[in-house]
Amino acid sequence: MPEFEHAVIIAGGGPTGLMLAGELTLAGVDVAIVEKRLSQEPERSRGGGLHARTIEVLDQRGIADRFLAEGKAMQVNGFGGTPLDISDFPSRHPYGLALWQNHSERILEGWVDELDVPILRGREVKGFTQDEDGVDVTLADGDRLRAQYLVGCDGGRSLVRKLAGIDFPGWDPSMSWIIAEAQMSEEPAWGFRENAAGSHAIGKVEEGGAAVRLVLTDPEVKRGKEPTLADVSAALQDIYGTDFGIHSPVWISRFTDMTRQAASYRERRVLLAGDAAHIHPPIGGQGLNIGVQDAVNLGWKLAQVAKGISTESLLDTYHAERHPVAARVLKMTMAQTALRRVDERTKALTGILSELVGMNEPRKSLGAELSGLGVHYDLGEGHPLLGRRMPDLDLVTADGALRVFSLLHAARPTFIDFGKPGAFDIMPWADRVQLVEAQYPGPWELPVLGPVSAPAAVLVRPDGYVAWVGEHDDAGLADALATWFGPPAAVV
Repeated sequence: MPEFEHAVIIAGGGPTGLMLAGELTLAGVDVAIVEKRLSQEPERSRGGGLHARTIEVLDQRGIADRFLAEGKAMQVNGFGGTPLDISDFPSRHPYGLALWQNHSERILEGWVDELDVPILRGREVKGFTQDEDGVDVTLADGDRLRAQYLVGCDGGRSLVRKLAGIDFPGWDPSMSWIIAEAQMSEEPAWGFRENAAGSHAIGKVEEGGAAVRLVLTDPEVKRGKEPTLADVSAALQDIYGTDFGIHSPVWISRFTDMTRQAASYRERRVLLAGDAAHIHPPIGGQGLNIGVQDAVNLGWKLAQVAKGISTESLLDTYHAERHPVAARVLKMTMAQTALRRVDERTKALTGILSELVGMNEPRKSLGAELSGLGVHYDLGEGHPLLGRRMPDLDLVTADGALRVFSLLHAARPTFIDFGKPGAFDIMPWADRVQLVEAQYPGPWELPVLGPVSAPAAVLVRPDGYVAWVGEHDDAGLADALATWFGPPAAVV
């Protein structure tokens, strides 16, 4: 058996797996996706859109326009039924994007195809063993592959997580819903409706299309067996008094508010991302978004370790940074699920919360959290930029105008010097970190925090987060470079 067929094998070709494959490939790492589906499912879609930070992440790779061309930019954030307008946030994308997950997957698949990432379709990971040097992956057809690392992006029922022995603690379901796409021979009751069981909704899948999408609250918690068209018809009869002649289902499924998170995102050479690492009800549309952002956080770190640039301790920062983000999302979705109940006490609570959320400061705070623009990794004390997303500024350079995000298209770390040329020495890392000398005459502003002082220089990681800020001198710069991008090279 060859030592390694691939440096990294990804189990699962959904949005998280596709994004991770693209990230690793940009970093020069050989990766393959193992995906049990024979093709992307063009008709089936659960996720309904992208949040602002995810659009920024895609912009950092130069592919956001592909998504914007097919989706509808709109204000998608809300909490407890109260919309959260983020149009005044300091971002080039202060909005969400209504775009079904099947379209997002198709666009991502097109991108990784351009990067020549192999997708082993109709194949499935059935087992693995790992040693000090790598992972032997067994596929359902009996084939075996060896890689340095295996990443489980195989969904909430992740086999990779289970076989790795990673605990998945959390909360059992308290509510369940039927969700489906089908056609109706009669005009349905569009929009939302409430009854004693909860709230229900019927809407168009695509503008001008024949299919409808419906979400119906079960009167009691149900798990396991997938519902049938007869179940959907009966539920519609109970809620609306008619099933509107429902027929020709595209797909039917059930989801609950089960909420769980992996105790660890890594077990030696096996890692988890996306739904394999965290599951929660879809209220707020967070799942796909934090999965893609998991991938962007993990990709460059795993690439550096696989290439021998950094030690495995760098992978520990993946769990340290992303686990708290998902834990907070889980709490937020649990809170919003509780607010979906229709008893009078919950309605009273929702009314009061709506008043509070409608105020400016709560709006900004929750809007930043739900959109992902407020993510802050704990990288120590210092300038407010440290550990936060780098704004997409319009820089002035000797070669002309330049957007910050354009510097990240190749997923390379970037050092931006805003002061006197040559004031900061990064030569020992020049083969890994690109140096840009620039000026920015405009104001510096961050979501929620508002205006911040202009730095003298910033070190930006490939995921777009600031790893070091220079204010007066280069104190701590060498340590930050070594921590994130490996030991210095010998300078001749």
